[in-house]
Amino acid sequence: MSLVEHHESISSGAKGADDIAHALRLQIQGSELAPGEWLREARLCAEFGVGRSIVRRALGILADDGLIEIEENRGARVSATTVEEVFDLYETRAALYGLAARFACMRASDAAIRHMLVNIDRMLSDAASGVPAEQIIATSEEIFSEMAESASPDAQKMIESVRRKTRFHFSYVALALTANGPGPYAHWRSVRAALVARDADKASQAARDILYFMQGEVARIMLAHGSRVREDSPLPAADPAIKRRAANRR
Repeated sequence: MSLVEHHESISSGAKGADDIAHALRLQIQGSELAPGEWLREARLCAEFGVGRSIVRRALGILADDGLIEIEENRGARVSATTVEEVFDLYETRAALYGLAARFACMRASDAAIRHMLVNIDRMLSDAASGVPAEQIIATSEEIFSEMAESASPDAQKMIESVRRKTRFHFSYVALALTANGPGPYAHWRSVRAALVARDADKASQAARDILYFMQGEVARIMLAHGSRVREDSPLPAADPAIKRRAANRR
């Protein structure tokens, strides 16, 4: 935090960029801020009682999350994310998390594996006890972070990048976890068994299955909440000159 942000934070009751980003994230998730709506710095400064540097940092956090788009000389506006875009992000995340699970089986120490097993058992116990979905999500992310520690630095960067992009969809994941049904926990038990056996193939597949489950649930819930589906533009008509040349060759 810069000196300017520090003084602004103190004068505004210690309200920082992370706090403002979180508040705006909730407004976007709750449809209080519509896709395409502009987030003007002056209005946000007045709304939250902070200076421009803190607001700009908060907007940068939201841009990293994929929640908003920042256009040069125009400002920031809420992203109009489609269901297909979210589906693709989860597809990428499934592939990367499958790699993380594979590398954990191949490279993690026995102590690291034991710690993952403890966390998986804790998560399964919490799920059975009905703890808030957000707590289960936090534990699952902690487990995947432990798995990713066995991956190369480049792979870790890719995992963190796609995690940021899907972070704001955790509210939908929370709904999925608390909905009626078995949830992803059978897949987690498969991950646990594969880690014990150090079966890289089975661990990788089970990790991907967790994300595939979430992928389907998040897409379903987004559609139920009226999220936008990409509209395909019509294919361009064939050039008349090309049609004539093709006819002449017959």
